[in-house]
Parts: sequence; structure tokens; C-alpha cells
Amino acid sequence: MGFLSFKPDTTQLRKLPTGSFTVDSAGTIVTSTVPTSFPSEEIRRIGQQVLQAFRRGHQAGYPFAELIIHYAAFRLSARELRGGAIIFFSVHQRASI
Repeated sequence: MGFLSFKPDTTQLRKLPTGSFTVDSAGTIVTSTVPTSFPSEEIRRIGQQVLQAFRRGHQAGYPFAELIIHYAAFRLSARELRGGAIIFFSVHQRASI
């Protein structure tokens, strides 16, 4: 029976980050309080996506100053800063019943 073959998942779970970081208009990380255990490449990609969202809103004629994304256990909020952005990560604590 060779139909099913289970391979162990090599993806490591990471702790959700907390802190903030600032990117300039080119997407370069200027400052960061995000723990170094969170990959800087991921931070860079998130920064680029946030900048792209702000730019597309501006191009569409609907510029906005703040972007907030809520997940079940995580929140990302970003504010536009003259072409760059400051991005905040926060983790929601689960309510105990």
C-alpha cells in the first residue's frame, strides 16, 4: 500500500511578532522594535505590501492615512508617513472563560 506517504512537516512555527517598524518610500527598513527572531525578509515584504496599498489608494483617487488588518490572534496597523509608513504588530490575548 504505497498510496499514502506521510512526510514530516519541516515548517517551523514562529511566535507572532510584536513591536513596530518604519519603512521609507523605497521600502527600506529604517527603524524596528520587532524581535530579531522574526525574519527581516518577512518584515521587508510586509512593509512593501503596506506601501503598495497606500500608493494604490492614492492612484485611485482615494488616499487613506491608516490601514488596519485584524486577524483572530493578531493585528497589523499602519500609518502613512509622507511616502513611507510606520507599521505596528500586536498580539491579541485570548480571553479566558
